[in-house]
Amino acid sequence: MIHEISLLVVLVMLVDAIPMPVLPARRGRPNIYPDRLFLKALVIMILRGLHSVHSPLAVLEQPTPEMHRLRELMTESGRYPSRRTWERRLGAIPQTLPTQIGCLGRYLVGIIQPWQTCARAGAIDSTVLAAKGGVWHKKHREAGIVPHSSIDTEAGWTRSNWRGWVYGWKLHLACAAAWVWIPLAATLTPANVADNEEAPHLIGELPDALRFLLGDRAYRDRALEAVCEERGAILVTTRSSSPYPHTDPGVEVRRILHKTRSVAIENFNEQFKGIFDGHGQVPTRGLCATSCFALGAIFVYQLALLHRFNTGQPLRVGLKAFLKAA
Repeated sequence: MIHEISLLVVLVMLVDAIPMPVLPARRGRPNIYPDRLFLKALVIMILRGLHSVHSPLAVLEQPTPEMHRLRELMTESGRYPSRRTWERRLGAIPQTLPTQIGCLGRYLVGIIQPWQTCARAGAIDSTVLAAKGGVWHKKHREAGIVPHSSIDTEAGWTRSNWRGWVYGWKLHLACAAAWVWIPLAATLTPANVADNEEAPHLIGELPDALRFLLGDRAYRDRALEAVCEERGAILVTTRSSSPYPHTDPGVEVRRILHKTRSVAIENFNEQFKGIFDGHGQVPTRGLCATSCFALGAIFVYQLALLHRFNTGQPLRVGLKAFLKAA
């Protein structure tokens, strides 16, 4: 018999306490089950390493006190979703996850107050996730030939400064550049999507209080500068044209800001990949399933920050052990 509530149950229960974004009204019959219910299922999938729709259903059916409590949390007005409903709603959840992550990120900024003692800055970047299975070479892609069934044809190619050419996905991220790395916005695309093309989707989810957005040279784009200016923020990026060392006015301030960006986003990316085993190939195939995995992991990371803040625990130390213990 379980005398204390397990950590998994605690994090699932926390979904009921977070704010939900206001989504556009959908056509057709109203949903019987709220979005929160399927976010709870997503938390279970991420923490237990379940990457198909049917896996969490089989786990929830197990006759243990913990699973019994979780089934109670997954019930709405005495009703439990059918298998078909699980498939349909979990398949649609990647479409709303970026909005949900942005909503929860703004909420965390409001209660944690990460910018009380520093500039109200955020860092933006992308990190590459290798696709599951084989790679689809350019000559085969152009010829429309898929030489092996293990190839994920929805992924794309990109060149990483550290890893060379990678076939897979890009997780586009923005986080608070402060004493705590709060994820503020996230999207997932095939790896061939340029960072500056996806950036407007992230900028639209950032807190209104943010005043500086720090990025590398991939974000040096006049259109992005205009998007930031409309929100009352300044886009600060590295320069690629002028010779080094830079001697123009403001170089020392930019150097501090670039170091702040590097410490925040690069360390967060490494911590995130370390917690959720993102250094190897992703465990899923296809954009929908991989979005569930990657964006779901960001959402769980946010929940972990919220729980540890509520209980007075460190927000940057011990997160991996904390989530592995769930």
